[in-house]
Amino acid sequence: MEKFIILTKNKVEQLPKTTGIYCFLDKKETIYIGKAINIKNRVKNHFQQPNYRDDLFINKITKVGFIETNSEIEALILEARLIKKHLPKFNIIWKDDKNYFYVAITKNEKPIVYITHQKNITPNTQHPTPTYVGPFVEGTPLKKTLRFLRKAFPYYTQRNHPKNNCTYCHLGLCPGPLLLENPPSPKASAGLREYKKNIKKLILILKGKRSTVLNSLKKEMKQLSFKKEFEKAAKIRNKIYNLQQVMSHTRIIESEKIKTDDWNKTEKVLKSITGTDKNISRIEAYDVSNIQGTQATGVMIVFINGKPDKNLYRKFKIKIAGRPNDIAMLKETLERRFAHSEWELPELILIDGGIAQLNIGIKVKQQKPETKNIKVISIAKKYKELFIENRKNPILLKTFPQEIFNLIINLDDEAHRFAITYHKKLRKKYLLK
Repeated sequence: MEKFIILTKNKVEQLPKTTGIYCFLDKKETIYIGKAINIKNRVKNHFQQPNYRDDLFINKITKVGFIETNSEIEALILEARLIKKHLPKFNIIWKDDKNYFYVAITKNEKPIVYITHQKNITPNTQHPTPTYVGPFVEGTPLKKTLRFLRKAFPYYTQRNHPKNNCTYCHLGLCPGPLLLENPPSPKASAGLREYKKNIKKLILILKGKRSTVLNSLKKEMKQLSFKKEFEKAAKIRNKIYNLQQVMSHTRIIESEKIKTDDWNKTEKVLKSITGTDKNISRIEAYDVSNIQGTQATGVMIVFINGKPDKNLYRKFKIKIAGRPNDIAMLKETLERRFAHSEWELPELILIDGGIAQLNIGIKVKQQKPETKNIKVISIAKKYKELFIENRKNPILLKTFPQEIFNLIINLDDEAHRFAITYHKKLRKKYLLK
């Protein structure tokens, strides 16, 4: 079983420039797993050019692990197996069962192969539950992998096949109509047995057992040669060659050039959720922090096009006295923020809290004509509910598209982190007096 080679975070320069799998650890916990054409470059990009997803965990990383692979397909398959084994929290946050990909292989007389998002686990005597291999993180590399593996192990993708050869038959990717004969001829029966053997090998490869398959094929070729069935042995030899070529040289992983998250897509969903026609670029998130009312603080963090801009973060030392009152503290923070006419206004603000916090946010922003069109939302962390201006009932955060879920969690976590950091700093100063 493959094991990660672990390095401390400050030794990133020692990572290999080869294809493989990498992981990030928070002390001993594996929190993220990814694949790369160049492990060193990809890991460095996480730190040097973080997107808003990276910002969820970048400060938690204490160690980096890696496993080198001989090919991109091996990296894809190993990534799936290790995510299934370790369940890293920051892979799981971004994907639910419907977002992962599985390869399904039916268990009927003539198995078919297809990709699906969701496993069907309902027992059915007429159509038994398929064999599922996965989960795989990305669909495009998986589709490419299956397309190339199909050259070595032709398979059906549909239950019905035309009476004549289809396009895929001419390309050598489909077993053809012969195996579907009813009743089957001796040739069809032999072909069907061979087809089922190939499907089993395909499953093994997708589970990361390439060596097992190659050894099996070499053994078959040797036996056929011993029996002087040289034509069949040559076919096995060609299959071995095709499989080795596919596994070693196929390009399926996207370029290591960092992809910027598609803010346009996220923005479009945000506009729909908040009911605004205006473009959303600047989002501000607010949080307050106090211990029994002492050294209370309020903070504002700013994201531009989905990414934090720490130069725009602001701190507010709460001035009101008396018993701790989160609503009053939030009100003061917002009023003092909107008093700064020289600061650019946001299109959207996120407040930590429930309906009461949402209402105070709406009340404060309506005090000035220039701020009244700002949209307000709030997050109640206990049930991970999102309260939205002009909507009566909250919405569970997990029901939103994944990019919105990630963005809201990231905004709220960053505001909370910034508030706690500032609050601790003030308390330390106070205690040292």
